Amino acid sequence: MTFGEAIKALKAGKQLARKGWNGKGIFIALMPGNSFEDFNGRKCMTHDYIYIDTTGLKTTNDSAPLDRVPWLASQTDMLADDWEIVDCTLPWEE
Repeated sequence: MTFGEAIKALKAGKQLARKGWNGKGIFIALMPGNSFEDFNGRKCMTHDYIYIDTTGLKTTNDSAPLDRVPWLASQTDMLADDWEIVDCTLPWEE
């Protein structure tokens, strides 16, 4: 799947990964804006954003980060045709 098709899939609620990524068990997903409030009841994020989830990373590297952080596509990611839909548990479904 192309990056353009991948963006459409993200907007439809799918989680994605690239076949070419060397780490397995990681994915990107779209986090809707206004999903979380801070301790004062203020909305933390008012716009949608894409994040990468590496909490399920399968690796022998004990120092590999296992995080969920905002993600920006590289030029290689944008030009890749190896995007695929993956089935992962979203953070708010745990």
